[in-house]
Amino acid sequence: MQPLLLRLALALLLSVPASSSLAAPRPNIIVLLCDDLGYGDLACFANPTIKTPNLDRLAADGIKFTHCYSSFPVCSPSRAGLMTGRNANRSGIRDWIPPRSGVCLRTNEVTVATLLKRAGYRTCHAGKWHLNSLVDGTEPTPGDHGFDHWFYTQNNAAPSHANPTNFIRNGQPVGPLTGYSSGLVVDEAIRFLDAAPGKPFFLNLWFHESHEPIAAAEEFTRLYPDVDNPNRAQYYGDVTQMDHAVGRLLKHLDTRGLRDNTFIIFASDNGPETLNRYKGAHRSYGTPGPLRGMKLHVTEAGYRVPGILRWPGHAAPGTVSAEPISNLDFLPTFCELAGVPVPADRPIDGTSLLPILAGKTLTRAHPLYWQYDRAISKPWTVALRDGPWKLLANSTLDQFELYNVVEDIGEKQNLASSETARLTRMTTALRKLHAEIQAEGARSGNPAPKAGGGK
Repeated sequence: MQPLLLRLALALLLSVPASSSLAAPRPNIIVLLCDDLGYGDLACFANPTIKTPNLDRLAADGIKFTHCYSSFPVCSPSRAGLMTGRNANRSGIRDWIPPRSGVCLRTNEVTVATLLKRAGYRTCHAGKWHLNSLVDGTEPTPGDHGFDHWFYTQNNAAPSHANPTNFIRNGQPVGPLTGYSSGLVVDEAIRFLDAAPGKPFFLNLWFHESHEPIAAAEEFTRLYPDVDNPNRAQYYGDVTQMDHAVGRLLKHLDTRGLRDNTFIIFASDNGPETLNRYKGAHRSYGTPGPLRGMKLHVTEAGYRVPGILRWPGHAAPGTVSAEPISNLDFLPTFCELAGVPVPADRPIDGTSLLPILAGKTLTRAHPLYWQYDRAISKPWTVALRDGPWKLLANSTLDQFELYNVVEDIGEKQNLASSETARLTRMTTALRKLHAEIQAEGARSGNPAPKAGGGK
């Protein structure tokens, strides 16, 4: 009788589909997003001075993406793209969101947090938000976009990263805090993790570093005794301060036994700020490395950023990938990890990153696309990347430059006159996609940006 029961039990077990509760548990998911961190600002991305040991270790433990892109060269629309998997021009978010502008990520947009929450994930946002213009509850908050718990600022930490006073927790102002922004954000994340262990979680940690107004603790600025400019030392210390906070989070995951089943991805919302571009940007010493331009440009440095992915047992340690990826890809990736479908009632511009873990290239519905009407890389305001090729266009789509950004990382050799067939194909694709996105954005309900963009 016992052998028969054993065979029946085995047959029942083998008949259970892989998606059932008896399959491997769904991974926890963490997004680590910096603000204005340049492509060349981490030691693991060839910065010769800034110390980032924890992010260096994270990269060594997983995949370093050398062609990682944000979806916009400025803050708010890049974040909207990350949350929705859609180019933010579709949502009518075309620039950074000023206070009281009426621009926000509207509730008709479906976010990755909403999808994961529906799938049974605990969800937390901690840090900068910048997807609404008011914090009085009249515009959607993180809580309206799928987060069980949120601890956020509308835009930057104020008065600086030191002892901020403008955080809001679950709709209630927190008041003055003691400490530095990145540490406070990680403190909140750790409390969230410890509050209900056992359930899968989605942590969305959006650091204020390294956006102005910058402030770093003395324990980090003193690591740069040979830097004679105190404002530069503050920037370097600010990046190291963020790295230290990341290290605390990683250690906590290890302590709680969460390392092996946690998918972590790190990136920046856009490229580095230009020194002294606006009043108060006197500590903006970020570097684009070898890339052309800075933040607010549609050349590479505006949105090519450091990218790191760690998922033990799935992402091979020490991997360096030149596959072009985008923060638009986060939503489809996380949906696949959680076993939930990507929204089918709207265009999704990203694709799942998981084929990369199997050594495959990505398949996209259309090339990567950027459009920033207020770009300071005039006349170039639109860009398209297809394979190694990068097309730049002006706002009327009748002037172009063409680069092979694999062979020419600095976009120095314009090949438009010698690659005429490729130029024709790419301009046709760009015009089609541009028209589609413009038409959808016109129906978004968000007002057009007012004068004075690009902060």
